[in-house]
Amino acid sequence: MNAAVKPEAMGQAVYGKPDERELRDRMKKDLPADTFKTQTWRVIWFVPLQLMIWGGIATILLAGLPWYANLMLGLAVGHSIGCQALLAHEVLHGALGMSRRWQNFLGWLGFGPFVVPPEFWRKWHNVIHHGNTNAGDTDPDSFGTLRRYRADPKQKKFTKLAPGSGTWYSYLFLTYSFTFHAQLVLWFQARKRKQFKGFDRARAIRQSVVCVAAWAVLAVVSGPLAVFTVLIPFMVANALGQGYILTNHFLRPQTATNNPLDNSMSLRSHPVLDRLHFRFSHHVEHHFFPKMSSNKAPRVRAWLEQHHGDRYVAMPHGTALKLLYTTPRVYKSSTELVDPNRPERVVDLLPLQKQYAASNRG
Repeated sequence: MNAAVKPEAMGQAVYGKPDERELRDRMKKDLPADTFKTQTWRVIWFVPLQLMIWGGIATILLAGLPWYANLMLGLAVGHSIGCQALLAHEVLHGALGMSRRWQNFLGWLGFGPFVVPPEFWRKWHNVIHHGNTNAGDTDPDSFGTLRRYRADPKQKKFTKLAPGSGTWYSYLFLTYSFTFHAQLVLWFQARKRKQFKGFDRARAIRQSVVCVAAWAVLAVVSGPLAVFTVLIPFMVANALGQGYILTNHFLRPQTATNNPLDNSMSLRSHPVLDRLHFRFSHHVEHHFFPKMSSNKAPRVRAWLEQHHGDRYVAMPHGTALKLLYTTPRVYKSSTELVDPNRPERVVDLLPLQKQYAASNRG
């Protein structure tokens, strides 16, 4: 058997360079020391976000406003919930310092509305996703390799929900899929995968039920206004987060090494939105330094553009979303995406790599 083909046939990635540790060391040496210091003061941003969320909900319920005003408030509440989760993501990585108890408290504020307990998020995201980013069928945030769907053909139906499948309902995927995916990981992957060994799954399930109950109570209290206090905020918050998360890795190769330059992608967002969203667009930067505060991430971006512009990919946010909806989600090989329901539909990721890495230098 051809040795160059065998790893791909087994669903194992062969793309990427093993220089991630060297790159981290060089950046730590070249960049100012305060780039990597905790930024506890940034916890203050939870205050205006909480005021917007609870003030918006109270106004919807008590002010008797017309439907279009309630709609605008519902959108603002959902946006604030999404922004709060992006900040809580930093908190649970340790970028803002603080004790584990305080981190968990803020983690509940950020991820509770998504029905994601903080300790579950730590295990799922910090440990397993960051430790196995875009790696074969191991990363819980990936649709995985074609091998998975050949082994269990029933899973092909699930890919029809996802962007790039071409189904009409795939265009709703962003509005619920963060919470939906979290529950799939908790109820199924956490039960079967060895990476979750030692995790208290039963406790996380109980906590998730409490989160759902909180949403249910708000819906009952809101009555018909639940459209504006529950449904719209939930959908907007999910869409905001997934509009970043799904583009961070789904358009990048699977890699033999966990190198963010090869398996992750950053985005170029509007400067105002970039600040409101706590620079979640700087995702390659985050994977190099998960505990780095996002307000320092532009320094890492500048270094990567200067020294590795041929590998660093950061495409416009709108372009990334368009490509997300025009490409399949399953890996046929390290650098090829395929639709398991239409195996003749294959997309090579390397031209995208070359085009948008070249645009960084342009």
